[in-house]
Amino acid sequence: MKKWFFLAMAAAFSLSTHALDLTEGKQYLVIEGQQRTAQPEVIEFFSFYCPHCYAFETQYHIPQKIAEALPEGTSFKQYHVDFLGRQSENLTRAWALALAINAEEKVRMPLFKAAQANALKSMDDIRQIFIDNGISAEQFDGGINSFAVDGLVSKQQNLVAKYQVRGVPDFYVNGKYRVNMEGLAHNENSFVTEYVETVKGLLQKKKKICFYSLPIFIFDTYFRGLYG
Repeated sequence: MKKWFFLAMAAAFSLSTHALDLTEGKQYLVIEGQQRTAQPEVIEFFSFYCPHCYAFETQYHIPQKIAEALPEGTSFKQYHVDFLGRQSENLTRAWALALAINAEEKVRMPLFKAAQANALKSMDDIRQIFIDNGISAEQFDGGINSFAVDGLVSKQQNLVAKYQVRGVPDFYVNGKYRVNMEGLAHNENSFVTEYVETVKGLLQKKKKICFYSLPIFIFDTYFRGLYG
């Protein structure tokens, strides 16, 4: 009975170990006034015009590493912001279309490259990128102003307002925590590792179990074995 009890204790503390390594105000910030999401999720806000977002994708591969490290059942969404001017609003709508038709992988890098080169002058240029990367003209034209895409545009804009996003790239975990990039390591390898591990640790925070909050049945069963 003692062995079972201490095994249960060890398992409980193992769930909270990683979260204990994180310090509020350093690796992450708590978003005041927001409730934790019902399901685990990670959201990245980005812009195709943002050079740091481009580096996250092409140099650091942080979104890819986070996606690969997520526990089963955790969603990872990338939402575009439209506060960097130029074709930002059109890109938010185009990205909504990509989300709606599951074409993110097809158009993400071509859109990044075109935006970084300041080669986008209108929605027509964006449309051509979609066509050049396997989306038919009919699919683009029929979807870009559809009800579903309108909804995804509003969702992106509403979440930007909800979390008061002011800069990108910006990562949010479970609707309650924001990764604080300034509190992470400054050399590239450690920065990437800490970024990914911070997201993983924040996802585990809901599993954090303190000794005094262990289920009563663990103590009840243990003491029954001792004194029953």
